[in-house]
Amino acid sequence: MTSGLQDPTAQRPRPRKRFGQHFLEPAWVDKVVRAIAPGPDDRFVEIGPGAGALTSPLAALVQHLVAIEVDRDLVAHLLGRGLPNVTVVSGDVLDVSPADILRAFGPMPPEARLRVAGNLPYNIGAPILFKLIALYELGLPVHDATVMLQIEVVDRIVARPGTHDYGLLSVLLGHVAGVERLLVLPPGAFRPAPKVTSAVLRLRFHPPDPPARHLEAMRSLVRTLFTRRRKTVLNGLLAVPGVSRQVAVQVLHSAGVDPVRRPETLDVAEFVALSNGLEATQASTVPFPSR
Repeated sequence: MTSGLQDPTAQRPRPRKRFGQHFLEPAWVDKVVRAIAPGPDDRFVEIGPGAGALTSPLAALVQHLVAIEVDRDLVAHLLGRGLPNVTVVSGDVLDVSPADILRAFGPMPPEARLRVAGNLPYNIGAPILFKLIALYELGLPVHDATVMLQIEVVDRIVARPGTHDYGLLSVLLGHVAGVERLLVLPPGAFRPAPKVTSAVLRLRFHPPDPPARHLEAMRSLVRTLFTRRRKTVLNGLLAVPGVSRQVAVQVLHSAGVDPVRRPETLDVAEFVALSNGLEATQASTVPFPSR
């Protein structure tokens, strides 16, 4: 964690390609803040604040904001602005723990809402989302996350079963969060303008629904089936180590899933039912693959 103030008149930093930086333009800040809908008692974690376009207006509306920035020059710039009720953390969000974040906030009342906002780099957007899920599952009491991502990624996250965009992200994120697309941002909303359109996504975290007997096994099963999305579910299950055709047919029957269906037609509950069925039969004596 960093502290102290520097010259607030320092030149506005330039976006760096190595960090995938595209800074939000002032004309779009109010629209994004309204989409985030901050409350006066909220505590916010801002991921990748950049030059602070969102940081200042958001911090003015909430109880406390912790900004996590990997670019040391931007950390210095943010500190130099001397923003009130903002704590700047220098580091990679992919490396932080729940304890790191809670330490940055200090004591919080039980009723406090911890929320996340950020303009995520396109190249690591999905890993950051999975990191947020991991933080939630490790005990960080995060209520929701409102983030900007490439629109194609957002569309895959909010996609419904049987549609072209439905896939791995739809299932794994939909199992542990309510998902909603809030706002579309054209390339001109950022500096420099990216070559793609962006969108604002909200995730509302909740315990896995429905519960899985073995959460990581369920996630591995989803990965296995979607790497074979053109095959039937039956053939996809046969790719799981230790699963025979007899067991696969039995599990599909118990879950009420037609063996000739494709993985992209299954909803979250059906994936969980298949995973729970495999666990119940103890068919997989070899652990499911992690990827």
